Amino acid sequence: MLNERLRNLSVIDSLLWLLRAGIIVLVLWGSFAGLTQGKHSDESWGQFYNRCTTQTDVGTIECMGKYSAETWRDFAIFGLAQGGIYALIALGYTLVYGVLFMINFAHGEVFMSGAYTAFFVANAFAQNGFLDSNPIVALGIVMLVSMTVSTVVAILLERIAYRPLRRAPRLVPLITAIGASYFLQYTFRGLYGSGKKVYPDVSILTGKWVIAGIPILKTQVVVFVAAVILMVILYWFVQKTKVGKAMRAVAEDKDVALLMGIDVDRIIVITFATGAAMAGAAGVLYGLLFKQVDFIMGFVPGIKAFTAAVLGGIGNIPGAMVGGLFLGIFESMGPSLFLEGLGIPAAYQLKDVIAFTMLVLVLIFRPSGIMGEALSEKKA
Repeated sequence: MLNERLRNLSVIDSLLWLLRAGIIVLVLWGSFAGLTQGKHSDESWGQFYNRCTTQTDVGTIECMGKYSAETWRDFAIFGLAQGGIYALIALGYTLVYGVLFMINFAHGEVFMSGAYTAFFVANAFAQNGFLDSNPIVALGIVMLVSMTVSTVVAILLERIAYRPLRRAPRLVPLITAIGASYFLQYTFRGLYGSGKKVYPDVSILTGKWVIAGIPILKTQVVVFVAAVILMVILYWFVQKTKVGKAMRAVAEDKDVALLMGIDVDRIIVITFATGAAMAGAAGVLYGLLFKQVDFIMGFVPGIKAFTAAVLGGIGNIPGAMVGGLFLGIFESMGPSLFLEGLGIPAAYQLKDVIAFTMLVLVLIFRPSGIMGEALSEKKA
């Protein structure tokens, strides 16, 4: 059977398999070289291993290349926090695709609209002292404002830009989404200005917590935990509630769902609103983690979240969660792990390239994603 498969391989398939193998070899070789930069040229691998496992901090730093084990741990923790944000944004892509089979490329601007608007509320709370005197209430209000603004923007997008095109060819709403993205960018530039805004510091989130003997920045803990809680709530909402079941029915077949008495237009609006609320919450978490927001802040995180959704399996909610976390960790550790090992200067400046390269590779080798099912002709 293996021989028959080999005979049926086309030239393109063979080249793609060679490309896969080449990428795997480069990643493994770069990682190996990056993690063994501390090996002395005059010692054997056995001596290197013994020195690594018996010495203290200095030896550990040599064994881990340029970075200590603690630094790699910090990379992973930051990647989890960053991946949680990507996952929350990715949920909007995957929900809309699951129901309408369209990619809402304006979703990054939905994320931006909430985060950018909420900055002014957070800044006002910081100036009058409410943010420090009642931080939990203040952050709750800030997040509620962000989620509300993002939800309103998404509902208006659906009603004005997408609903009239629901029966149009697939390419038409895609182009409309790109146009809506630029429209929202420059609308918010006109409303709020083109300069960067810096989220205020929250006193209770400064410093670190020691968890299981590991010191972790408080903002990273809060961002990751909040993202996980929101993802669990969304998953429960879609799987267990009546509205969630209606969303899954509409995703399966809109015409049959309509015959069964489901208000399809209402469910589609709720789908847009739900994904937008997750993006709005992600916007505040992004502000807490990265501090700076501006009118173009949604583009790159939006594309990366789309990558996460594709990576996990577009239309698959758990897949979007897993894809976001995986992408966050891979982007955080990848430049220092294998790009520096390959001798690439300023490797960390290529972290965005890693995400976009991963998108291309997933689309080439596994379009259905890690947890996605094979695409049917209807969805492809």
